[in-house]
Amino acid sequence: MADNHADALAAQRARVDHIRGYLDIEAKRQLLEDLEGQAADPTLWDDPDDAREVTTQLSRVRDDLDRHDTLTERLDDLEVLNGLALEVDDESSAAEVARGVVSVARDIDRLEVVTLLSGEHDANDAIVSIQAGEGGVDAMDWAQMLQRMYLRWSANRGFSADVYDESYGEEAGLKSTTFEVSGADAYGLLSAEHGVHRLVRISPFDGNARRQTSFAMVDVVPVLPELDNEVLVPDEDIRVDVYRSSGPGGQSVNTTDSAVRITHLPTGIVVSCQNEKSQHQNRAAAMRVLNAKLAELERQKRQDELDELRGGRQKVGFGSQIRSYVLHPYQMVKDLRTDHEVGNPDSVLNGNDLDEFIEAELRRRAEDRVHD
Repeated sequence: MADNHADALAAQRARVDHIRGYLDIEAKRQLLEDLEGQAADPTLWDDPDDAREVTTQLSRVRDDLDRHDTLTERLDDLEVLNGLALEVDDESSAAEVARGVVSVARDIDRLEVVTLLSGEHDANDAIVSIQAGEGGVDAMDWAQMLQRMYLRWSANRGFSADVYDESYGEEAGLKSTTFEVSGADAYGLLSAEHGVHRLVRISPFDGNARRQTSFAMVDVVPVLPELDNEVLVPDEDIRVDVYRSSGPGGQSVNTTDSAVRITHLPTGIVVSCQNEKSQHQNRAAAMRVLNAKLAELERQKRQDELDELRGGRQKVGFGSQIRSYVLHPYQMVKDLRTDHEVGNPDSVLNGNDLDEFIEAELRRRAEDRVHD
């Protein structure tokens, strides 16, 4: 006899209804109509700043409505299929409903996480920088593993990623890398990853197969598309160096001096870009990263504990990590902020279970805001 999944479907429907109220979906539908009217106005781009604000808000509202409406439609379809399965006693259709309930529940989890995002720039794209810390060549390899994890996570979510810069280690891995992740709430989600990440494993670079502990710093800042990259920073405040792009082992990937390194003299912040097609494009991308980092620095300066909140100046070594990835002598990934842990590091490093850690940290932050 086919199983009845009506109760499970009703539970998921209740969750979607709760999100519907929290996101104020009906008000968003009216807002969408208003924004579409503004976007259709041929005079909109007479004021570029206002136009960018309208189009950005329009994209966010559409994303919220699409996610909600898609889940509602899937639940509608599953409820119909469940009724048909019961009516004709079709076990295969009932099994399909069961799989659908699991899939919908997972996507509702994701949508619930979005409701936890309340920061000013949480909806923005993100610029992620990874720097190898203590651990020598193992730390550089670890930095490259983290880059791969985040790029795969981005692809799994349907986000796009653009790698701006990769500084390769002499033997293996990356000394540092910077890339941009574009997608709905990319910064809000990836902000949970900001901090020092620790890897424990048998070193593949040690002939005696000894255990090695390595560290890498993950820095995440929001992209601020409304800002003009060439206006914010005075020319006298920066030094621009151009050089030839290089790949692993020093291999040239560009036969011209098109790579750009920009040093912000007042703060000492250095950003680089070498993966675009021309020096002009590399400079524009590097300025985009610099402006984002400077804006983040200014926001953090308004708070009392810059180093603790920013994390960028903390020691990238023992005692400073937010999460540990242990491959030997046992298998585990554990977040020290939330105590969330899983026993399958390979899945996390492939970008598959990373959402669990992100969600746990966002829920912890939400609880902290309630208690503050």
